Amino acid sequence: MTVSSTSPSTIDTLVVGAGQAGLAASYHLRLHGVEHLVIESASRPAHRWIDHRWDSFTLVTPNWTVRIPGAEYDGDDPDGFMPRLEIAARFQEYVQKYRLPVRYNTRVHSVRAGSDAGFEIGTSAGVFRARHVVMATGLFQTPRIPSFSEKMPPRVRQMHSSEYRNPGMLGRGAVLVVGSSQSGCQIADEIRRSGHEVFLCVGKSGRAPRRYRGKDSSEWLDLLGLSDQTVDQLPSPKMKFAGSPHIIGRSDGRDINLHRFHRDGMTLLGSLTDVSDNTLRLAPDLHRNLAIADKFEKAFLQRIDSYIESHQLTCEREAVPDWQDGYSCAQVAELDLDRHGINTVVWATGYGFDFSLVKFPVFDEDGYPVQTRGVTQQRGLYFVGLPWLHKQRSGLLSGAGADAAHVVSHILALAPSAGYQDRRIDPSLECAMGGQDG
Repeated sequence: MTVSSTSPSTIDTLVVGAGQAGLAASYHLRLHGVEHLVIESASRPAHRWIDHRWDSFTLVTPNWTVRIPGAEYDGDDPDGFMPRLEIAARFQEYVQKYRLPVRYNTRVHSVRAGSDAGFEIGTSAGVFRARHVVMATGLFQTPRIPSFSEKMPPRVRQMHSSEYRNPGMLGRGAVLVVGSSQSGCQIADEIRRSGHEVFLCVGKSGRAPRRYRGKDSSEWLDLLGLSDQTVDQLPSPKMKFAGSPHIIGRSDGRDINLHRFHRDGMTLLGSLTDVSDNTLRLAPDLHRNLAIADKFEKAFLQRIDSYIESHQLTCEREAVPDWQDGYSCAQVAELDLDRHGINTVVWATGYGFDFSLVKFPVFDEDGYPVQTRGVTQQRGLYFVGLPWLHKQRSGLLSGAGADAAHVVSHILALAPSAGYQDRRIDPSLECAMGGQDG
C-alpha cells in the first residue's frame, strides 16, 4: 500500500514511530490485513541507528539475537556484531520488502479522544482519525544532560553521546566522558585508544563479559531465563530505568573493564555533581561504583557456574581475573578543567522521555505507561518497544517483535467483525514506500 499526501485522514490503526517496534507492529498488521499507517518524524526508518550512534558502533548482542518478524538474522556470521550501517540498511529493506505503509517527515503533536469513540491524532500534516493507536516512539527520546552543564566554561566543547561520531571530531586536549553504561564506556575506550587523555566519571552500571565458559553472555542470559524475566519480577519498578551493564560488541577477547581502563592510563572519577569556577565537583563514590560493577559480574558468573553444574553441562572452567586496579585511584572531590587540559565533554548520561502528547491518564508517577504487555486501560491505545514493557528483552531486537504481535492480536480481538484476514506476506513484493520519504 502506498500512502501519499492525499491519503484519507481516517484509518483503522495508526502506529506512531517507524523504529524496530513500530515496523514490527506494521508487519503483523499487514499480515492480518489491517488497514494502517505508520507515522515517522524522520526521513527514514529506524533512523536512530544512524543518527544517534557513533561511526564504529556495533550491536552489543550477537547477530543471532536479531529476531524482527520476517527479518530474522540468517546470514553467515551469527556470532558477529552488526555495524550500524548494516542495521539501518536492513530496516530500509524491511520496509521495502513487505511494503509497509510508512509516512516520513511527519511529526505527531497529540493523541486525544475523537468524537466517535476513536482517536484524533494531530500531526504536522493535519489531523488523522483512527480506531486504534500504537505508540512506538521508544523510551530514548530526548538526550538528557544535567542543568549544571550550563556552568561549563565557554571554551569547553560539549556534546551528548548521541552527537559523538569519532575521535577525529574532538580536536586537541583531554576529554571528559560523563557516564559509564554501555555507550559511555565504549566511547571513552575508543577516545583513549585514539591518543587522547580521557577522564571518565563512573556511575553505578554493572559489567558483563563478552564470553564465559565457551558461550556468549547473550546465550547465557537466554539459558538462565534472564532475557525472559518479566517486569513484575524486578525488585523495584524503578529498576526498569537502570543503565545497561557495560559490554563490548566484538569478540576479540578484549572486554570492557573499568579497572583495565585505569591500567591503560584513563583517569577514573566519581559521579559529577556540579560545575563551578572552572572546577568539577565530584562525589566520593568511585570505589563504591567500581564495587557495584565487580559484584554484578561476579553474581552473573556464579549463576552461570550453578547452571552448568545443575544441568551437568560440559563447559571448560575459566579463570576470571580479580581486577583491583581501579581501587588505587584517589577519590578526588574537585578537578580543575584548565589544569588538566580538558577541552571536550561527552555526556553519556542517557535519555529522557515524554509521552505528554498522549492525552489520556494512562501513566504512572514516572510518566511510564501503565499497561499489561503494551495494552492500556484506554480501549484501543497501545505501547510497544519500551524497555521492560513485558520482559527484559522487550525493548531489544530480540523481543520487540513478540510484544508487537501480542498488541496486534489484541487489536484483532477487539473487532472480530471488521473483516481482518490472515494474509501471508509475499516476500517478493516490490517497494511501495510512503509518500514523504525524504
